[in-house]
Amino acid sequence: MFENELLEKFSRIHPITPFVVYVPMIAVLLYRTWGRQLPIPSGIGLVFGGFVLWTLTEYVLHRYIFHWQHDSPWGRRVHFLFHGVHHDFPNDGDRLVMPLLMSAPLAVIFYALFYFAFGGARYGEPFFAGFAVGYLAYDGMHYALHHFKQTTRLGKFIRRHHMLHHHADHDGGFGVSSPIWDYVFGTMPQVKKLGATRAAASNNS
Repeated sequence: MFENELLEKFSRIHPITPFVVYVPMIAVLLYRTWGRQLPIPSGIGLVFGGFVLWTLTEYVLHRYIFHWQHDSPWGRRVHFLFHGVHHDFPNDGDRLVMPLLMSAPLAVIFYALFYFAFGGARYGEPFFAGFAVGYLAYDGMHYALHHFKQTTRLGKFIRRHHMLHHHADHDGGFGVSSPIWDYVFGTMPQVKKLGATRAAASNNS
């Protein structure tokens, strides 16, 4: 797809890669948390809080970063590399999860942010672990929405929500793993074209 071999390489990622990289990291963080003898309710609350914050972060990144309109040729190229390519080739299995070139720096930034926000690793690491679990849920859900038939009512609803973002309304439906923030901020995807409804329905069957 890209003439530059390096760009082509970094734009592709096997969908299992984030799990291979981040599951061991999460396990280490939770093990360290257990070793600090943090009260179980506090640990669970921090992990859950990190997970919930990820859902908001996912929404903000998708809405304001991935769909930022760039005027410069360089900006348009970067946008296409990280997200535009997915809209042009939505079912390309090697371009459905976030490239490590993007997720790894973000992981470092958010780890540091939580570390300092919570005054150290005791509370920052379990919070970041929950945040990372949320990220993996997002990547796994995104891949499943494009490549697996959804059989539950919830799965069908979330898939239709995402397919409407692709086929009907690029200005709505920014939540992938959950539509909750689209509800909160009034960005539920709207069906603008008759063909869009049919496309979303066919992808939901």
